[in-house]
Amino acid sequence: MEGKLYILSGPSGAGKGTVCKQLLKEMPELVLSISMTTRKPRADEAEGISYFFVDKETFLHTKEEGGLLECAQHFDNYYGTPRHFVMDNLHDGKNVILEIEPVGALQVKAKVPESILIFLTVPSKNDLIERLKVRGSETEESIKKRMEKAEIELNQMEKYDYVVVNDTVENAVNQIKDIIGRKN
Repeated sequence: MEGKLYILSGPSGAGKGTVCKQLLKEMPELVLSISMTTRKPRADEAEGISYFFVDKETFLHTKEEGGLLECAQHFDNYYGTPRHFVMDNLHDGKNVILEIEPVGALQVKAKVPESILIFLTVPSKNDLIERLKVRGSETEESIKKRMEKAEIELNQMEKYDYVVVNDTVENAVNQIKDIIGRKN
């Protein structure tokens, strides 16, 4: 029996990483797809766990060889999902979760129509701004750019199978667990 592909996405600052980490603690049978990126690691990120950190040349070569299920450029960096990792786990009957940006989520849905799209958002735009500031890794200019991008992403919610408001991590995780429970 094939596994199911769940795609968790939403704007920067919605809490995708935090929600996904807690979801994986509570549902260890889920397999997290690790994305490839050209951006530098943050202090709390590790190679092969948070991302596969590669240079631009390696990334573009992998893309040209058809090795990515989706890819996108965000600001000055590239992000993508290694195809074989996801497809091999699905064929082995494992459920896989992708934590990716909306552009990539819609690319995957086009290639894997049976995937389940979950849009994670926050109660208000002010919450989004505050969450980006709390990160401590964003400049005022980058926050402005991320908010402009978030406006576009928020307008794509109707393309998703489910929308989850991340008012608290616990509530968001419980809603996603319910979605996964219904689909299996």
